[in-house]
Amino acid sequence: MLKGDGQLSHDLDPHDRPPKDACGVFGVWAPGEEVSKLTYYGLYALQHRGQESAGIAVSEGSRILVYKDMGLVAQVFDESVLGTLRGHLAIGHCRYSTTGSSVWENAQPTLSSTEVGGLALAHNGNLINTRELARRLAPGATRATTDTEVLTSLLAQDRSQPIDDAAAELLPQVKGAYSLVFMDEKTLYAARDPQGIRPLVLGRLERGWAVASETAALDIVGAAFVREIEPGELITIDERGVRSRRFALAEPKGCLFEYVYLARPDTTIAGRSVQSTRVEVGRVLAREHPVEADLVIPTPESGTPAAVGYAEASGIPYGQGLVKNSYVGRTFIQPSQTIRQLGIRLKLNPLKEVVAGKRLVVVDDSIVRGNTQRAIVRMLREAGAREVHVRISSPPVAWPCFYGIDFATRAELIAGSLSVEEIRDSLGADSLGYISQEGLVEATTIPSERLCRACFDGEYPIAVDRDNVGKYVLEAKT
Repeated sequence: MLKGDGQLSHDLDPHDRPPKDACGVFGVWAPGEEVSKLTYYGLYALQHRGQESAGIAVSEGSRILVYKDMGLVAQVFDESVLGTLRGHLAIGHCRYSTTGSSVWENAQPTLSSTEVGGLALAHNGNLINTRELARRLAPGATRATTDTEVLTSLLAQDRSQPIDDAAAELLPQVKGAYSLVFMDEKTLYAARDPQGIRPLVLGRLERGWAVASETAALDIVGAAFVREIEPGELITIDERGVRSRRFALAEPKGCLFEYVYLARPDTTIAGRSVQSTRVEVGRVLAREHPVEADLVIPTPESGTPAAVGYAEASGIPYGQGLVKNSYVGRTFIQPSQTIRQLGIRLKLNPLKEVVAGKRLVVVDDSIVRGNTQRAIVRMLREAGAREVHVRISSPPVAWPCFYGIDFATRAELIAGSLSVEEIRDSLGADSLGYISQEGLVEATTIPSERLCRACFDGEYPIAVDRDNVGKYVLEAKT
């Protein structure tokens, strides 16, 4: 039994964690603006990408100040804290741990101080040669156990050259997924790995510039979207404006799962809203897996856009059959065993008058372990549903991610060992249909060769040494 300690904890059922996004990053250079508050709201918009810790680094030109703690953005920061974070540039981070434990020492932004100045850095993604990079540092050079801390220390250890030159020299040696925002006392920097696996965008403020993991964060702070930061690109922002340089050739492999689950629906990727893509995915799903039914319902909120598309293409009415408690999912109080046995009802509850006597199509975005879908099917049958047909708007998730999503291991993924029919039987559904990988890729309008599809097909765009990766690669634990 997990102990309630007053801090944020994992989901109510620790054995059925959904996919965990790596992190959200935000940066702003805007003299005359309250940059800490802009960063706060940017992180607030990116909260879905990381809910374990949050932090902001800010500089007024002579020193960098970092404030970070465990918890949600709104729990870490208040007016009094933000009032002390004054300056003309800032970076921020909200974290899910993919390398290193979820502890204060591993919260970001990281900070490294040298004789000639400081360096603060925030990272979305996951490196796959962390152990190799860490060997370049002196013993005890870092207190944290993250790939981000290693990267920060390597960038800061030779301050005889400008930071952008040091980054352009170091980053080609870094393998894996990284969308970075970092800063010294006067300048904001941003960089994206050559594959562009994790997103990063540039926006224009009235009196400056912003960079963020998603366009939705730019919208919320009033920044106009300019463009995506290109794979293999390093940008520098200061009083001279935005300057760009390439440190590696672009080999685009954007994460396909961003379209399925990670990104906000009001975010734009490659010029198209994620909402539009997800609705189109539902249309394709209806064509690939039709069924006679009375009502299409989503698993809120994750399945809503695809359920709209499925209903539209199939002609079956769309309705709300499940009600979500938006305040559950992460909790301060661990449930008693009695409450735990109720499982998913803490988060979802059926509308009996809607589903009773109906043949239902239940649409969700993905199945990881299957516990949640199994409970939903059981609840809907108990509420009187005649039939329950499950439709999933992603292909089977059968392979772990090494690039910044905290998926389960292959052994824990239900599609890693069971066929679709065996999964259907495990869920207790009348039928089960996943969208094909080809159908999902088609809905994105991005060519397949420009997408990372590894969690679906096991084809990793960057070769992974399985013996040298893992969440605790820098810790004395397994």
